[in-house]
Amino acid sequence: MSIRIGNSCINCDNLLENENCKIHGVKVSTSYTCDSFEMKAALKNDPNCDTCARYQGPTCANPQKATPGMLCSHWAPQNATA
Repeated sequence: MSIRIGNSCINCDNLLENENCKIHGVKVSTSYTCDSFEMKAALKNDPNCDTCARYQGPTCANPQKATPGMLCSHWAPQNATA
């Protein structure tokens, strides 16, 4: 099974901070998409201990070595949903 970023408003460059579409002028949610979809140029990509859901927790793979800025192969994004 492939995991992909969907063409939803959450990934669209036209989404404003107040969850309004700057093209259509309406409030939208993550389940919306349209023909005016423009993928954001860059998604936040900061994989390190500070952004890891396992950091300082019981599932941390390297609890004795883990420090802010460090990256390991067990990194899990803090806001991950599946």
